[in-house]
Amino acid sequence: MSGAADAISLTKTLLGFDTINPPGRERDCARHAGAMLQEWGYKVEYHEYADARTSVIARAGGSDEKAPLCLTGHLDVVSLGTLSGTPGVVIVLTAAEEGGCMGSKKLAETQLLGKAGAIVVGEPTSNYPFVGHKGSLKFSASFRGVSAHGSMPHLGENAVYKAARAVAKLEEFDFKAKKHPIMGEPTLNVGTFEGGSGVNLVPDLAKIGVDIRTVPGVDHKQVIKRIKQLLGKAEIDVFSDLPPVWTAPDDEWMQRVFEICKPVLGKKARARTATYMTDAANLLKVYSGAPTVVLGPGEAQMAHQTDEYCNMARIGEAVAIYEALIDDWIR
Repeated sequence: MSGAADAISLTKTLLGFDTINPPGRERDCARHAGAMLQEWGYKVEYHEYADARTSVIARAGGSDEKAPLCLTGHLDVVSLGTLSGTPGVVIVLTAAEEGGCMGSKKLAETQLLGKAGAIVVGEPTSNYPFVGHKGSLKFSASFRGVSAHGSMPHLGENAVYKAARAVAKLEEFDFKAKKHPIMGEPTLNVGTFEGGSGVNLVPDLAKIGVDIRTVPGVDHKQVIKRIKQLLGKAEIDVFSDLPPVWTAPDDEWMQRVFEICKPVLGKKARARTATYMTDAANLLKVYSGAPTVVLGPGEAQMAHQTDEYCNMARIGEAVAIYEALIDDWIR
């Protein structure tokens, strides 16, 4: 399948599958995509880390001299001809990306991914090539107290007060990190605050949720160690720990990507990074050192909005870019 019309038709078909996460249920969409890839000559494998949470690995071609190009995208939501004798292509379609990149995390723990020499991550960038994105460090912190009646607070120990003091400390947290020339500085946001079961009770439990985005050079283990020291007796549960993704703009392959995108952009791209996370952080655990570009037809500013859309003209542009990237890699 090739051409803008076919790509738009395929897009409409894939949108017909219900893969809203949660709960996900990517199996039907994964099997449909896998069947098409098999028809086009790919060797297809499936991986389910949980019931109906299906990821797809599809390979065409292969060479001992050069690792294949990886194109990856996720199936959950909130094309090629014969390539034998060439370095080849591996397509990784992941389940459960929304909310923690669990599908790619589980894939990275298997032997299915094989190898890749470079990665193209299909995420909304308006077809502008991004050279990376910040890392993600998410945790919850629980604070214990002692319950009592609201009329006698001196008999209890207020967990909400403890959590509130912790939030105030986190607001002033200093990463002591050098500003990255493209990504800027790491950030911290307290996104959730839970506590108490009634206005007339002293709360014995409070919990906050924290989202940290890091830049290259920030040691996640040291950040958590410092936060634990800062928050004292809080119970810390880290539920997402993914490093930044970064490819130097002057990398040889990245410069080729910039040149390939130039006709679409009308000018040569300059180094930019995405504001969101992608599965590349997990895939790079296996495809270590592979230069990575985040590039896709969607509009980044529309992500997760109720009326999220993708411009049909951009889909055609993305097809041309992806085909050029593959042709450049395998020739």
